[in-house]
Amino acid sequence: MATFDRADTAKHVLDIVAQKLNRDKTTLQEQQTFEELGADSLDMVEIVMRLEEVFGIEIKDEDAEKLTSLKDVIDYVQRIRTK
Repeated sequence: MATFDRADTAKHVLDIVAQKLNRDKTTLQEQQTFEELGADSLDMVEIVMRLEEVFGIEIKDEDAEKLTSLKDVIDYVQRIRTK
């Protein structure tokens, strides 16, 4: 089983979110919510799809609805990557 560093996961997640929401990734902080970042439901669908593509994972709809902050997403993806 491959091991993945949380910092690597965080970097990729922040890259995806920054690109999708037209943000400078250096200004993003894990505790920020997607609501605070101005993401709407379409943005979230596109972010989830991109996460699935980049990480080669599947994010269930019921799980995606619970991902409200950058930290939530990083932790969730990290858990899947290290299973």
